[in-house]
Amino acid sequence: MSDTTHDGAVALSTPPSVDDGLSPAELAAKYGLTVSGARPGLFEYMRQLRGRRHFILAFSRAKLTAQYSQAKLGQLWQVATPLLNAAVYFLIFGLILGTKRGMTQEVFIPFLVTGVFVFTFTQSSVMAGVRAISGNLGLVRALHFPRASLPISFSLQQLQQLMYSMIVLVAVTVGFGSYPRLSWLLVIPALVLQFFFNTGLALSMARLGAKTPDLAQLMPFVMRTWMYASGVMFSIPVMLADKPAWIGDVLQYNPAAIYMDLVRFALIDGYGSENLPEHVWVVGLAWALVVGAGGFVYFWKAEERYGRG
Repeated sequence: MSDTTHDGAVALSTPPSVDDGLSPAELAAKYGLTVSGARPGLFEYMRQLRGRRHFILAFSRAKLTAQYSQAKLGQLWQVATPLLNAAVYFLIFGLILGTKRGMTQEVFIPFLVTGVFVFTFTQSSVMAGVRAISGNLGLVRALHFPRASLPISFSLQQLQQLMYSMIVLVAVTVGFGSYPRLSWLLVIPALVLQFFFNTGLALSMARLGAKTPDLAQLMPFVMRTWMYASGVMFSIPVMLADKPAWIGDVLQYNPAAIYMDLVRFALIDGYGSENLPEHVWVVGLAWALVVGAGGFVYFWKAEERYGRG
């Protein structure tokens, strides 16, 4: 439309818009617009994660392959690293400090190797989770996808790495006189429970690490303390027999000790049920459900803040 001014010039005017007077929220609702990166509902978020399952699996495999790509021994380090750790712990704790008290050599060495491998599964998942967001900011900022895909894929990577270690663990166990039997099948549910626990813990640490990147420098000390308190190198009931009972209970019921004991009980002939705390499977299931579900919800609540300054 146009209007003619007093000097003959033509002035253009804009007709009033039908959107005049609408608030930004009303405009968004009218045209079906949504906030970029907004957090979806919990069930919708789970549906989106399921749709990214192929990406999660492929990403975990790629990270696993690339982990030791620069080393000459390559993927052998996946097994060699925990084995070397077990050898060092055996030298210091088994031979020098004598923490194998109450166990024969045939039981203690599989006991120690099992503890190192199973605890390393949790330790590596936690350390990878801390850096899952802060260490992949380029990917987080460039693509739109459920951010939980990253810590979940890192936990899955550690599970795949554990599968390689289990081959060596079985060889060590058989080499020291514990042969395959039906109880070995209990390893499967034990590791499944541990995987869900690890994933929940990795999700929680991913949110904390995204906000405080320096947490990655602190966590090795925390994990080392947790390892020494979980009976990786010694039997908690035997070593703490002369201490107040509540100390042994606290250490035995901590999740790392629970999952190590379940795998040890399944694989080692000389490690009987008398070494396990009461209701050990119920406790293992409770840790997996509480930490797994709680960690997932805790991570989801900050979904829209990941990757922002």
